[in-house]
Amino acid sequence: MSLTPRHPRTRPIGMGHLRAFEAVARHLNFRAAAEELSLTQSAVSRQIQSLEDEVGTSLFLRHTRAVELTSAGGMLLRAASSALERVDHTVRHIRQNAGRKSVAITTWASFASMWLIPRLEAFQRDHPDIDIRIDATDSAVDLATADVDMALRYAVPQAVPPGAVRLFGEKLTPVASPWLLQSHPIQRIEDLAGCSLIEAGDAHRTRHLEWLTWQRWLDHFAGPEPAPRGRKGASSKPRLNPQRWLYFNYAQQIVQAAIIGQGVALARLPLVAESLASGALVEPLPHTRIDSPLVYWLVLAPRSEQRPEVKAFADWLLGQAAATRSAIGDVPDPDTVDNID
Repeated sequence: MSLTPRHPRTRPIGMGHLRAFEAVARHLNFRAAAEELSLTQSAVSRQIQSLEDEVGTSLFLRHTRAVELTSAGGMLLRAASSALERVDHTVRHIRQNAGRKSVAITTWASFASMWLIPRLEAFQRDHPDIDIRIDATDSAVDLATADVDMALRYAVPQAVPPGAVRLFGEKLTPVASPWLLQSHPIQRIEDLAGCSLIEAGDAHRTRHLEWLTWQRWLDHFAGPEPAPRGRKGASSKPRLNPQRWLYFNYAQQIVQAAIIGQGVALARLPLVAESLASGALVEPLPHTRIDSPLVYWLVLAPRSEQRPEVKAFADWLLGQAAATRSAIGDVPDPDTVDNID
């Protein structure tokens, strides 16, 4: 009698019997597996038989007093063991954190590392029962669907959603290492010509971020050139030709390069206020600060804003922001200020 060939199975197997399979494969004994799982030996045997039916081949060779994995069983054991281990680890993590209060924040990497993280210890000291998760990404996150409670954003006022809370504005200023200034004092704008100038490499590609460029700063402060003989008035403001340029993608890289003396950076004052206060950086031309249209914002996820731990963290953020505003001399525009209910 000829055997009808079996059609290959394409439907994914059910996961319910994998635990029994992994236990039998580990012990190579149905009774030991049944004792571990608190099941009867016949119940485990039925689960293995059902799994073999779903897979479409034998997973064990049954002997009188023991079982042996087939090659297919060995392949499935390698996959099932790692998968079950990951599932068990995740479940343990979920159980450990069930009922714990937590706040999830999305922001961009430079702001997280330069402003938020250095201040977090104070919050955690006062609120040891609240866990903090920071998701650092340069992509805007949809607070209506993402698993986060609040966003810290950097944008012009027209680009933030209704209800966004202004943390502080931004001023730009040249900063340098005190060691660099010992060898190359900077007392006038013209003294920058002998230095390496550091700025954001992608600032020229985005209209709003052009405020972060040295040329924008120079256009604001550099005086006009004398008019050529025989002509009235003055020509356009000159471009400064520095010793060299250094470009970086992230504000943290720009500031770090300035701290170690690689050049003079045009820095975002809110992000370097602590470095200026500690003396790691010096502001050689403090009278040349320039305001930027970009603002730092707090945006709360609608579903999270009434949770006590989220409100506690938001209140703490606003207190930290007030200290930063004081440090940089920021006076907010009343039209851009919002409050948390």
